[in-house]
Amino acid sequence: MWIAALRYIGKAVLLGLLLAGLLIWAPHLRQFTSDSYDPREAPPLSYAYAASRAGPAVVNIYTRSFQHSALNDSKELLPQNLGSGVIMSRKGYVLTNFHVISDADQIIVALQDGRVLTAELVGADVPTDLAVLSISADNLPEIPQDPQLSPLVGDVVLAIGNPYNVGQTITQGIISATGRIGLSTMGPDSNGRQDLLQTDAAINSGNSGGALVNTRGELVGINAGAYHMGTSQEGYGISFAIPYQLAKRIMDELISHGRVKRGYVGISSVQIDSVTAKLQDAQLSKGLIIENMDSDGPAVKGGLQRGDLLLRINDKPINNVRDAMDIIAEMPPGTKAKFTVLRNGKQLVCTITVEEDVRFSESGNS
Repeated sequence: MWIAALRYIGKAVLLGLLLAGLLIWAPHLRQFTSDSYDPREAPPLSYAYAASRAGPAVVNIYTRSFQHSALNDSKELLPQNLGSGVIMSRKGYVLTNFHVISDADQIIVALQDGRVLTAELVGADVPTDLAVLSISADNLPEIPQDPQLSPLVGDVVLAIGNPYNVGQTITQGIISATGRIGLSTMGPDSNGRQDLLQTDAAINSGNSGGALVNTRGELVGINAGAYHMGTSQEGYGISFAIPYQLAKRIMDELISHGRVKRGYVGISSVQIDSVTAKLQDAQLSKGLIIENMDSDGPAVKGGLQRGDLLLRINDKPINNVRDAMDIIAEMPPGTKAKFTVLRNGKQLVCTITVEEDVRFSESGNS
């Protein structure tokens, strides 16, 4: 027993001597003790890394249109609008808001390295307020992107753009909420399907179309604008961005097809009180009442009726109106979709052939 105790004490003494020798040999290690720590010597918190990675790929956008001259009846090319954009590919594809370039006769893109280029419109999508431009130049910077990115409420974000044409500006905030829909930022042509990010990072006039990035400089969303109640400041700190995943999908479709192909079946809903009562009677928890239908639409042709309680689409349960709209919109035209409904107390399955939603094709897609 005494031998074991002596061995234990010997190990402790040896460890102490080794630690003392290390501090004598490397005295700078002592500065990490609580008594000698000086917070003024700690490195400052900075987002310079993110700004340096993302900033070069955020461009200024200026548009001009032909307007009547103040001197005579002729038309001349005059400044119309300004905003921002994001270089998404070294091939020269630039993503911005549709409202930034709508009705423009000329689109000019100014890079942060001083180059000024004329852009061509590849395609635009009114419901998501997105447009894709093309520029031709060598050595274009590309915004860092993570296909697996999943932003969370509370994430720190930076908004990069050209507010009021003062030059590239970076503001900082957090993601305040996700899944915002139907707000006034998207304009009168919005269909309310946007799964918007809400942030308190300042997004002012001219920031639209710019980048919302995380602290690694990766694209989180495309800045869409701020929410204001008339001329009051009640909406201060409430800004919105189109999530990267949605923006990238829309961009790829515009590049491939010149327009976004959305599914359409010709139904609308919902009366909440009636739904609740029907669900309780049928001992079900989720569903929507089909309230109106296009008389010549795919839903009528497939056998759906007004008053049916929609339970599932392709075996996916329906949680709310937005879920149903998103499922239908994302189905390619020509898809045979199974709609499970409750009618007269019995569950039925109707097969609907999805058609293309062309309601916005003339006003935004090209």
